[in-house]
Amino acid sequence: MAFSTARRAWCTAMFAIACTAASGGSLAAGPQPTASTNEAIQHALTALAQRAHPGTLGVAVLDLKSGATAGVDADRAFPMMSVFKAPVAAAVLSRIDDGSLSLQQTVTVTRDQVMGGSAIPSIGAHFHGERMSFTIEQLLKAAVTESDNTAVNALIRAIGGAGVVTTYLHAHGVDGMRVDVDEADIAQVFHGLRPGEQAPAHESDAAADQRYQSGYQAFLADPRNRSTPDAAIAFLRKLVQGELLSPVSTQRLLALMEAQTIPNRLRAGLPGGLRFADKTGTSGTLGKRTAAFNDMGIIRWPDGHTVLVAAFLMDSSASDQQRAALFADIARSVVSSVHP
Repeated sequence: MAFSTARRAWCTAMFAIACTAASGGSLAAGPQPTASTNEAIQHALTALAQRAHPGTLGVAVLDLKSGATAGVDADRAFPMMSVFKAPVAAAVLSRIDDGSLSLQQTVTVTRDQVMGGSAIPSIGAHFHGERMSFTIEQLLKAAVTESDNTAVNALIRAIGGAGVVTTYLHAHGVDGMRVDVDEADIAQVFHGLRPGEQAPAHESDAAADQRYQSGYQAFLADPRNRSTPDAAIAFLRKLVQGELLSPVSTQRLLALMEAQTIPNRLRAGLPGGLRFADKTGTSGTLGKRTAAFNDMGIIRWPDGHTVLVAAFLMDSSASDQQRAALFADIARSVVSSVHP
């Protein structure tokens, strides 16, 4: 995989963090910080959560330099949507680390397994014939950087099912984050269909509307593929500190996350000169309601100061522009409070 010079520099810096942590060193000079609440961020997040009403905003922030934390509804489970592609990728890379998979190993995708939903044209846009084979490396890029649903489903099949990801996360102390099903199963729930069920032929508009209404409510109530903001922070912290993967695989996943620039959420609120590696997630909508609108990421300043942010917005009736502005303001509030 070819990395740009800027991305390589970011990865080198994050690689150094992973190596320092893995060798038992501190992330900053001097004694390890003790956790405390950053009151400025806490006040800002509380106000932003009020602004998000009637949607529910869950946010968690961790400053790795000071140990300071802040959060709103940080222990509440939210639907991840495509945020789950980062932990899926981590589970796949762990199999590469232990030698049970390789980056050049291929996975076959059949026409009926192709899904839409990529942030940019990816596998589905270039699929031809009834079946195609892709390397694990290609699928990782498509799933994380391009948020391709077909790719992440193929990766889940390659490691033996979605439950393997949850087992991997729990084995590494990431509790409160669970991956139970793939994108196809989530789509069935959202569309008010049982597993394997097709929409009725010649369905009336009224019946379809009722089915979507039921599916939307079922999705909000479904406990699968969920994470608390706190658990998302735990995942990011363990990733950045080299506790989840080898240094090489840590570097690879961070590079894939940094290359994800569409959609632009927390990233939109960051000033120039900062590095950001993140994974977003978005559900479908029903009328003016959006079930899930998410982002989690790692902010890094040139001096090495690193802050983790996870933001999940559930059942929001705000417009696309209002939700985007909310997430940009979350990032601005974090930056102005921790590194003025």
